[in-house]
Amino acid sequence: MRLVVARCSVDYAGRLTAHLPLATRLLMVKADGSVLVHSDGGSYKPLNWMSPPCTLLTAPAEGTAAEAGAVETWRVASTKTDDVLVVSVHEVLSDSSVDLGVDPGLVKDGVEAHLQRLLAEQIEHLGSGYALVRREHPTAIGPVDILCRDASGGSVAVEIKRRGDIDGVEQLTRYLELMNRDPHLAPVAGVFAAQEIRPQARTLATDRGIRCVVLDYEAMRGVDDPTTRLF
Repeated sequence: MRLVVARCSVDYAGRLTAHLPLATRLLMVKADGSVLVHSDGGSYKPLNWMSPPCTLLTAPAEGTAAEAGAVETWRVASTKTDDVLVVSVHEVLSDSSVDLGVDPGLVKDGVEAHLQRLLAEQIEHLGSGYALVRREHPTAIGPVDILCRDASGGSVAVEIKRRGDIDGVEQLTRYLELMNRDPHLAPVAGVFAAQEIRPQARTLATDRGIRCVVLDYEAMRGVDDPTTRLF
C-alpha cells in the first residue's frame, strides 16, 4: 500500500462530476489497484475514490494544471467504464509504501460467530420452508455469513451482526451486487439479521429491498424460556 500526503486538487468525471479544491489530503493506493482520497475528517469514508479494476498513470503536470501550480498529475481510469479520477499534486509532504501482506479477513467476535452457527442450525427463524445451502459463502470481497434458499427455491444471502448499523447494510448490499451477477444464484434476496437493528439501518435496508430480522440470542441458544418469565 502506498500512502501519499500531498497538497492537491481532485476532479472526477464519468457517471457524475465532482471537484475537490486545493487542500492537504491523504492519497491511498492499494495493492488491488484502487485509489482513495481522504481528508482528516469523515471517519473511514474517502472524499473520492476509484474502485478496481482501474489503471493509474502519473506524469509531470502540463497545461492549466501546471499553470495553477501542480507539479504532477495522477490519472486514474476505470477499465470498465468511462469514469476518470484526476489528482493534481502541488506538493508532496510524505510518500511511503508498506507491504501489508495477506490479510486473514474479518474474524467475528464470539456472539456473532455463535449467532451464525445458531441461525444455520435454526434456519426456520427466517421463515417457513427455508433451507440452508452453506455458511461463509465465498465472494470476491469476502464471505457472506449464510447462503440459503427460501420456500420457492430462491437464493437468499444473510448478513449477521450483533448490532445492526448502516455499515452492515452497506456490506450486504455489496455482496448482493456481486452475487446477482452469478447466473447460478440470481436473483439473490437479502436478509439483514441482528440482535438489535438501528432505525437508520432498518430504513436503509427497507429502501434497498433487504428484509430485516431481529434474532433473540438467548432464546436461540436455549437460555431464555418464555414460560419462566415473571414479566
